[in-house]
Amino acid sequence: MISTSLATVLYFESVPEWYVNLAVAIFGLLIGSFLNVVIARLPERKSLVSPPSACPKCGYALRWFDNIPVLSYLMLAGKCRSCRAPITVRYPIVELLTALLFLAVKLRFGFSILLILRDLPFVAILVAITFIDLETRLIPDPLSLGGLVLGLATAAFTPSLGILSSLYGAALGFGLFYGIAWFYQWRRGVAGMGGGDIKFLAMLGAFLGPLGVLTTIFVSSVLGTILGVTYAWFTRRQEGGEGSLMKVSLPYGPFLVVGGLYTYLLGDLVWSPFMNLM
Repeated sequence: MISTSLATVLYFESVPEWYVNLAVAIFGLLIGSFLNVVIARLPERKSLVSPPSACPKCGYALRWFDNIPVLSYLMLAGKCRSCRAPITVRYPIVELLTALLFLAVKLRFGFSILLILRDLPFVAILVAITFIDLETRLIPDPLSLGGLVLGLATAAFTPSLGILSSLYGAALGFGLFYGIAWFYQWRRGVAGMGGGDIKFLAMLGAFLGPLGVLTTIFVSSVLGTILGVTYAWFTRRQEGGEGSLMKVSLPYGPFLVVGGLYTYLLGDLVWSPFMNLM
């Protein structure tokens, strides 16, 4: 695996930059297409490889030309080729988002072995977690715990992080959210945070380190508060002004993803001037 990745890196170092960017974006589209399978099947504990993709309405088995990222959706006008049932717009959104994020990570960190073995898998996991949490309010352990192992395993080869910082970040992320969840349940008698969020923040800590965990929590909390209050306000207006703003419930995973991506792509740029002064 490492030797193959090294050969890939050496090859792409000899070609024009635009070609590398295009290849990374196309690769992102393909991975996004696979992530749609993960999003649909993993929460139901179904196989990711069998049976082949089919229309959930009529059972029509998709051909290869029905699975071209984004283009197939556009050519089919968002409907099944057989029964014309609507296809969720989530498919092209996931594919385009994955491609854009892959390209952003490549532009931020450059093309290297770590991009293939660490950065791109990290982004792919974040995309899958976002849409699974939005649709099911669940963060599957294979993604969060698998990402935790990946983050720890590759931390030693990441110059800006290191294994100790990765371990401290994972422990801090898990400990903070576990403590908050325990205190909330002790005070209110009900669970205020799912175990998936706790394990997910531990995974983010393995990739971002202790400072990255704190930045992620800050960004996700501010964003979650703004969107949560806005959503609750519009909901109250639709219900005639009844209900409490504090009763709104939104999945927290996507906010952690935004905070994690902000920290991963921009955190060093934001904090480094202050760290240099210190």
